[in-house]
Amino acid sequence: MKAFRCDLHIHTCLSPCAELDMYPRAILQKALDEKLDIIGICDHNSSENVASVQKAASGHPLTVFPGMEVSSKEEVHTLALPDNMSHLQRFQRVIYDNLPGENDEDYFGCQAIVNESDEVEGFNKYLLIGATSLSLQEIIGHIHRLGGLAIASHIDRESFSVIGQLGFIDPTFAFDALEVTPRLGLAKARETFPDLGNYPFITSSDAHFLRDIGTTCTEMWMAEGSFQELCMALRGEAGRRVIGGT
Repeated sequence: MKAFRCDLHIHTCLSPCAELDMYPRAILQKALDEKLDIIGICDHNSSENVASVQKAASGHPLTVFPGMEVSSKEEVHTLALPDNMSHLQRFQRVIYDNLPGENDEDYFGCQAIVNESDEVEGFNKYLLIGATSLSLQEIIGHIHRLGGLAIASHIDRESFSVIGQLGFIDPTFAFDALEVTPRLGLAKARETFPDLGNYPFITSSDAHFLRDIGTTCTEMWMAEGSFQELCMALRGEAGRRVIGGT
């Protein structure tokens, strides 16, 4: 086993609040420059650029996990990491069926769908910056029914986090891990949230700009860079673990 450097929360140019330079090949190169082993592509309420980043990374020493950052009706952000692309696509249909509104590009920003060669193939018309009509509990349930991981996004932020929006983490919210921002970091997470000791913590860049990719990462002690190994590391099973996050 070895330590894998993981940044599980990266946006592409599909997210309206991300810079347009967040194309697949640019993300790949920055991740390689930062010596990351695993990244997660988690655009807001959509997954249409995930496969392109995976294709761009083919043949390179980088694993790309498919994911999405979903906004509940309470405006709580959650990272959804399904175990494969097929399950992510099924989850995507659920989200689109419960995502009202249409994007205003002039007001909210461009939502570019690109291929692995960084060519624009279209524009997403959904209001990706908005909130779904699904409750947080419903979102976590959908993720788990598809065999995925539900990770609470940036819990130390005042906005769009489960603590910022609701004031606490209900024990019935079956999160698989809690994410903190680079500003807090893993070293201070336990001290800041002593009552959340039953959850593993991770930290991610939440990169919306190329310069932010790899500014922080979580090291996972695993046998290989697979989804199954990630699950074991979060649960602390068979010697796998989150280094500094448990």
